[in-house]
Amino acid sequence: MAIAVFGGGCFWCTEAVFAAIDGVQTVEPGYCGGHVENPTYEQVCEKNTGHIEVVRIAFDPAVVSYETLLDVFFATHDPTTPGRQGNDVGPQYQSAIFYQDEAQFSAAKHAIHTIDASKKLDAPVCTELKPAEKFWVAEAYHHEFFERNPGQGYCQFVIAPKVQKFRSQFAERIKRGR
Repeated sequence: MAIAVFGGGCFWCTEAVFAAIDGVQTVEPGYCGGHVENPTYEQVCEKNTGHIEVVRIAFDPAVVSYETLLDVFFATHDPTTPGRQGNDVGPQYQSAIFYQDEAQFSAAKHAIHTIDASKKLDAPVCTELKPAEKFWVAEAYHHEFFERNPGQGYCQFVIAPKVQKFRSQFAERIKRGR
């Protein structure tokens, strides 16, 4: 298994999208990039720990490529708004890629260049490329949040449209039975 770590706003949204991809074994919500050891959600929400909400994805590169994961990542969040995703505002929602090796760095840099050159977005990509850092697993109640709480307001109005966008744009990538 290979590892990818992405910050695409609220980790509930990002987890729900990536968990549905064929070739993805696990998706764990957590925190990266900060200066506080073993941060809590409450500490990260105070906006002074330096952490970004991320997901750590274990995937089989023989089934799904890192480049495909990048395509999904950039298609299912707004990579042009620094420190926010919609109404979720704060440094913990920064778009970020914590690359695990030089190949991931090169692929991410190429993806950003391609998106910017296409002029399809209203602003340049502000996704931060950061070397791999300590990943802190989020509290248990954050895991599989969308799957466990589909009727909750945030899930219906924020997460469900992102999942639907993924399903319509990447139908061939959906796990069977999902």
